[in-house]
Amino acid sequence: MTGQSIDAVAFTAELSGGALGVFEATRLALGRRNANRIEINGDRGSVAFDFERMNELEYFDGTDAEDSEGFRRIQVTDPVHPYAAHWWPTGHGLGYEHLLTHQVVDLVTDISGRRQPSPSFASALQIQRVLAAVQLSAANESRYTKVSLNTAKR
Repeated sequence: MTGQSIDAVAFTAELSGGALGVFEATRLALGRRNANRIEINGDRGSVAFDFERMNELEYFDGTDAEDSEGFRRIQVTDPVHPYAAHWWPTGHGLGYEHLLTHQVVDLVTDISGRRQPSPSFASALQIQRVLAAVQLSAANESRYTKVSLNTAKR
């Protein structure tokens, strides 16, 4: 592919508790408009979120009876779900613009309450450390690059 840039990445990570993480990203996946998908799978169940279906969660309960097991789609538009109560009637989806509004409200609320906003600049620094380790690993064709996360407060 001479002369063309590749906009894709995939890496694995061993988390501090021993869990394995698999991360992949690309802007080249045809048909995907904004599929920022997060999926967590464990020995008791799974949960998944896809930004293209931002008002839904997929949930699998590993304790369900075999004859009724399967993923459930949970609509998060009821007033009991965080943020949904501040907007439209039950069943009316929230959009991208609502997320930005809530980010600003959360930030201002935390600052006015003298609380550290979450996520914080320290969290962003930790993410940058992970991304730098991925770049270093790729540049050195290394199989593993350890990331030391400094959790000390500044």
